[in-house]
Amino acid sequence: MNIFLGLLMGLKEIWAHKFRSFLTMLGIILGVASLLSMFSLSAGMARGMREYMTQIGGIELVGVISQEVPPKQEFIAEISAGRTMKDAEAISRASSLVTYVSPVVELSMNVVAGAENFKGDVRGVWPDYLPINKHTVEVGRELCWLDVESAQRVCVVGRSVVDKLWPDRPEYNAIGESIVLNQRPFRIVGIFQYYEREEDKRRRELGLKPPGGGGGDRRGGSRGFGPFGRKNFTIAIPITTAFYEFKSANLVGNVDQGPNYKLDGLQFQVANTERFHETLDRVGDILRITHRGIEDFGFDTREEWFDRIEENVRSVRASGGIIAGISLIVGGIGITNIMLASITERIREIGVRRAVGAKGRDIFSQIVVESAVVGVIGGLLGLVASFGVMRILVAISPAENAPVLEAENVVISFTFAVVIGVISGLYPAWKAARIEPIEALRYG
Repeated sequence: MNIFLGLLMGLKEIWAHKFRSFLTMLGIILGVASLLSMFSLSAGMARGMREYMTQIGGIELVGVISQEVPPKQEFIAEISAGRTMKDAEAISRASSLVTYVSPVVELSMNVVAGAENFKGDVRGVWPDYLPINKHTVEVGRELCWLDVESAQRVCVVGRSVVDKLWPDRPEYNAIGESIVLNQRPFRIVGIFQYYEREEDKRRRELGLKPPGGGGGDRRGGSRGFGPFGRKNFTIAIPITTAFYEFKSANLVGNVDQGPNYKLDGLQFQVANTERFHETLDRVGDILRITHRGIEDFGFDTREEWFDRIEENVRSVRASGGIIAGISLIVGGIGITNIMLASITERIREIGVRRAVGAKGRDIFSQIVVESAVVGVIGGLLGLVASFGVMRILVAISPAENAPVLEAENVVISFTFAVVIGVISGLYPAWKAARIEPIEALRYG
C-alpha cells in the first residue's frame, strides 16, 4: 500500500469526525504534555542542585578531617601531630593530581568597625582557599602569597560583612577601610561578590524579603540560614597572620605551652574528577607519611551528595514517567476503541476494496497508518500543550529549579506518542484484514 495514500486517508478520516478524533487524541495529548513537563521539571531540579553544589565547591572539593585511630594504633596515636602545615605543604607538591590546597584555621571573634560590631567567623587561609570554595572577588584583590609570607594584617570579606558594619551605606566600597578583629586592626583589600539564589535575587530586586531568612540579606540579616549565608559572611586572612596574632600563645592554666600550629581544616581540589579515587589514594599515602603511619585522618567528599542528587532525580523521573505512561496507555486504548468503531462503519468500503483486489496486508497497513496519524497529531498537540504547562510551572517554580526544555526529551515524548498510536492500531488492523469480502459486501 502507498504510505502517502494511507496518510491522506487517515487525515480525511480525522477531518470527517473532528470532535470524535479530538476526544480520541485527548489521552495522547495529556500523556505527552505530562511526560515532557515531568522531564523538564526533573531536568530543572537536577540543574539547580548541581549549580548549588558547584557554588559550594563541587565534587572536586575534598576536606581532610580528623577521625578516631584504629584500635591497633591507639597506644601509639600520640606520635602523630595531627593536621599541620606539613600536611598542606606535602599535598601541594602532588601538583599533577591536586590543583589547589589550603590549610584553614577557624577563629570566632568580635568584628568591629566604628560603632558597629558583631560576632564573626574568621578563617586563616592560603590564597588557594578562594578558588577551592568558588569565591569571586567583586572589588579589590584576593589574598596573595606575599601577604602570607610577610603575615600582613589584611583581609578579604563577604559583602554581608560590609553591609553589617556600614549599614547606612548601601553597596559601600570598603576597600582600604580598617576593621578590628579581637583588638587588632586589619585592612580590607577585597570584597567578595554577593552570593544568592536566583529566586532570592528576584525577590530582592522587587523589594521583597527572602523567605525564611534566605541566604543572609544585603542589609546584614540572618547568617545561619540559606545555602549562601555563611559564604557571604566570610572573613579570610593570611594563615600566618592568624598564627602569629591569635595562636602564638597556648595557655594551660597560667603556663604558656608555646605556639599552637594545628589546623582546624585542610582542603584541596582534585585536578581531574575522572582520577578522583586515585587522587584520594595518593593523598592518603602522603598523609600517612606526615602522620608517621597513624591513620587519624579521613576524607570529607561530596560524592555521596552528588549520588543522592542523581538518585532523587531518577526517582522523580521514574514516578512521573509511570504516571505519564498511564495517561498514554489510556490514550492508546481510546485509539483502539475508535479504530474498531471506524472499521465497523467502513466494513462495506473494506469489502469493496478486497473485492477489487486489495490484499489483507493492504487493509492492515491502511488501518495502522491511520492509527499512527492519530498518534502523530496527538503527539504534536501534546507538545504544544506542554509548552503552555511549562509556562505555568516556570511562574510557580523556584527560579533555580525552573523547568528546562531539552531536545532529547521532546523527541522521547513525541516518539512515545507515535509508538502508542501504532501499537493501538495493530489489533483493529488485524481484525479488519481478516474480514471476508463476501460477508463485508452483504453487511448493512
